Amino acid sequence: MANKRERHLAIHDIVETRAVQSQDELRKHLRARGWDVTQSTLSRDLHELRLARIPTADGVRYAFTDGGAATTDDDRGSLDHLLPQLFDKVDGTGELVVLHTVTGGAQPVAAAIDSEAWADVLGTIAGDDTILLVCRSVEARGRVVRRLTSLAGERN
Repeated sequence: MANKRERHLAIHDIVETRAVQSQDELRKHLRARGWDVTQSTLSRDLHELRLARIPTADGVRYAFTDGGAATTDDDRGSLDHLLPQLFDKVDGTGELVVLHTVTGGAQPVAAAIDSEAWADVLGTIAGDDTILLVCRSVEARGRVVRRLTSLAGERN
């Protein structure tokens, strides 16, 4: 377990200090630090560390989708940081909310919503640029839509 913990710390340090765009690039940085990991091990590590590729002005990069994983005060993986950058539009019907993001933004936003553990949200399903949120009730959907648009900096 110590090796895994140390490897996770190395991954954390690499991602926080470099704009890593792919698993292959991350594997090369790990190899330079003495960690020769398989693709499947690295995929599990990325999942456990809640890392996802998010779009940036310069392309894409890995970032933490769980606010607790970030080490800086701006909490780069938190919903209130991600949503203004990745939000496109939101709509819904009944107990369902459909949240549209920029291309590649759905996974990190859905992970951030899941980590928030909102009582009104039963779960999320994310594609590349669309997230389906299942709410507890029609009233809950209204609260979720208002909260999402507020976090995104949009007006209802």
